[in-house]
Amino acid sequence: MLDCPARRPPGGWRGFREATRSMDLRAHYAGRTVLVTGAGGFIGSHLAEALLGLGARVRLLDRRAPAAGGAPAGAEILTRSLAEGPPLDDAVDGCDGIFHLAGNASPALSTREPERDFADNVVATQRLADAWRRRGAGGFVFASSALVYGEPQRPLIDEDHPLRPGLPYAGAKLACEVLLESYARCWDLDLRRVRLFNTFGPRQRAYVLFDLLEKLRRDPRRLEILGTGAQRRAYNYVSDTVQALLCVGAHPAARGGIYNVGGDRPVTILELADLLIDAIGIARPEVACTGQSWPGDVATLVGDTARLRGLGYAPAVGFAEGLRRMVAWHREEFAPPW
Repeated sequence: MLDCPARRPPGGWRGFREATRSMDLRAHYAGRTVLVTGAGGFIGSHLAEALLGLGARVRLLDRRAPAAGGAPAGAEILTRSLAEGPPLDDAVDGCDGIFHLAGNASPALSTREPERDFADNVVATQRLADAWRRRGAGGFVFASSALVYGEPQRPLIDEDHPLRPGLPYAGAKLACEVLLESYARCWDLDLRRVRLFNTFGPRQRAYVLFDLLEKLRRDPRRLEILGTGAQRRAYNYVSDTVQALLCVGAHPAARGGIYNVGGDRPVTILELADLLIDAIGIARPEVACTGQSWPGDVATLVGDTARLRGLGYAPAVGFAEGLRRMVAWHREEFAPPW
């Protein structure tokens, strides 16, 4: 049983405690110095808090300074760009491990600004990798994307699925994977890769679930859905995704491995909208689909997580309860009229 601190950070520890009740992650992380890049982002901020709760010394690296009261107490804050400026040796110096989550997180943006996407993902990762190999900063967990698989060749995507990225964002993530693998082989470094499918939860301020909530906040009588509505995904609650990252970072057998991280309940976007409307408790609005999303969008993205479960990972919150918590957070944060 984990002994989480009494201090309750923004967003709460409840989901994280549930997700780790059967794992002794504290034994691995307590007292270690861990760098989290992209710590100001959605998943990164939850990961940083979880590491602090496990007794780690946490160094947060993000291009933007955290908003007032937004940084978890006890963390060291570094505000700088990974893609430019002086070498990153000081950021990794003395670290026992790295979680690299920084980078452009918007597939749609990469189709409009591929050069920016390349810099934020590939250039930034190469500069961090160079500091990692010079300073010997322990295990490196890289957050890649399920979009590296491209359009699925089979209903359930495992880690051996062909890699056919169809977006600049996905191509950049795959380039980062290959680059990091070459560093690991050349200098015998400890690399672990995760391919994230869809994560949701409190503090998420973009993408499908948040966008649907915002549209219903602005007009609960009509809901527009980007695309056909038949796009199929399996959503993972953020504390479950954090648990997966921590498990991959801690397990000795995970060195050199690639792990899918995603939910276990596939739904279409239309089904997701129905579930969200039910969770909110409003009258059913008029639903309209645009018929087209962005270039390269994948129709179905559902991952096989058997390899991850082999490390002892098991989601604790799940989709239905996570959806309820997401709605509760949105109500508290944005005060919608329902």
